[in-house]
Amino acid sequence: MQAVGTDSPLPRATPTEIIARLNKEINAALANPKIKTRLGELGNTALGGSPADFGKLIADETEKWGKVVRAANIKAE
Repeated sequence: MQAVGTDSPLPRATPTEIIARLNKEINAALANPKIKTRLGELGNTALGGSPADFGKLIADETEKWGKVVRAANIKAE
């Protein structure tokens, strides 16, 4: 089983210059060997990329897990 978690989604109205700056800094942090090692120790894989990459990842994961929810007839309580 594979799941994706993230703590960095932003409001749709976030200015592009803010998104670009955050993306640059997050990618720099994820390239840091100490951070990569620590994430690995915690069972995570650091995936950097562009804002477009992140948007595609979220769309793909939403589709994938939506199919699971519908197939299992999972309902919110």
